[in-house]
Amino acid sequence: MLRALADCNNFYASCERVLDPSLRDVPIVVLSNNDGCVIARSAEAKALGIAMGAPYFEVRRTCEVHGVRIFSSNFAVYGEFSERVMAVLAEQARDIEVYSVDEAFLGFPDMPAADAQALGRRIREAVLRATGIPVSLGFGATKVLCKLANERAKADRAAGGVLVVPFDAAGREAFLRGVDSEDVWGVGPGLAARLRAHRLLTALDLVQADPA
Repeated sequence: MLRALADCNNFYASCERVLDPSLRDVPIVVLSNNDGCVIARSAEAKALGIAMGAPYFEVRRTCEVHGVRIFSSNFAVYGEFSERVMAVLAEQARDIEVYSVDEAFLGFPDMPAADAQALGRRIREAVLRATGIPVSLGFGATKVLCKLANERAKADRAAGGVLVVPFDAAGREAFLRGVDSEDVWGVGPGLAARLRAHRLLTALDLVQADPA
């Protein structure tokens, strides 16, 4: 079975943009319930160096200087957007596993990589048309590969928001060679240090390592 991870881009900030289209291209920050910490940022806010989880008092000056729009979190509204996004995704896939408010794993029959790429573009268009929320999709044979592909789809503008991990062994190895081992899903700072100590620097190194 072919899998994909659909992940909404900067979800809370994207919701605010749907509610107010004049916010397009404007840097946005969404704060936690008590307005204490940053819990979401638009791409423009990320480019200003505003970190996820940063206390608002630490970034307030940056926000004021650069005209960042600040929003208190509205989880009821974000939940409604999430339900709409998931409903569209459910219509497009054979099965769906909602992973978080803005992520879902999708299942599809096996298909050529080119067909998966085209399918991903159609799903993106369907979600955007129905909800106004942009999503990225990463396709692969496993959930971990889907996660890695999704991250690459977001980071690489040339991917157009959709990336398929090559199905052939050589292509898959080339993809994994370009992923740092510390970026593999589930690898935290402590484990990353241990992997580096063993010279396991890429995801491919990790795949090819002796389990012992």
